Amino acid sequence: MSYHLIIGDKLYSSWSLRGALALELAGVGYDETLIKLNQPDTRKRILEFSATGKVPLLKTEHGVIADSLAIAEYLNEQHPEAQLWPVDVAARAQARSACAQMHSGFFALRGAMPFDLSRDQALDCVPLEVQVDIDRIVALWGECRLMAKDGGPFLFGRPTLADAFFAPVAVRLRTYRVQVPAQAAAYIETIYNWQAFQAWQKAGLMECNG
Repeated sequence: MSYHLIIGDKLYSSWSLRGALALELAGVGYDETLIKLNQPDTRKRILEFSATGKVPLLKTEHGVIADSLAIAEYLNEQHPEAQLWPVDVAARAQARSACAQMHSGFFALRGAMPFDLSRDQALDCVPLEVQVDIDRIVALWGECRLMAKDGGPFLFGRPTLADAFFAPVAVRLRTYRVQVPAQAAAYIETIYNWQAFQAWQKAGLMECNG
């Protein structure tokens, strides 16, 4: 089975990062096409692959899968041996809930803190609605960690799709120098030590320097 992932700039595209990490977790090889965002021809180029006009997109033998959450669920179905979700039923439900909350919420955080791997500067002032999002994320991470079964450092012990979805959030909190409790800080460090993320980060920073 061959996969082709269409992504935006690795430096700026948090949703593309989620799709790539899902593929890495599945342990499958894939080709990728990078479309630079915010260019005059960006939408036209993406529309060559899908009618959504958005990235990421995953080309598969079953058609083009749009949206990072749909990509994650597709890979979970196609590669059950990879155990992309936690095995425990309660933990798996919590992981799916956490990803759904990320997928459909935290708009204040996203708006005030755009994803940028090269950033290293705090906001002059964190708006109240952004702090509310940060507090909820920290609490949500804590709820996930309570469900961890194997003692590993990721949200549910070993890396799962939940980590693919929250890796970009960890980046935002690190690059905007947000002060968080020790457990959340340890999780952010776990993401930055994750080999799959490090490969993406290195490529993204090379875009910045290129």
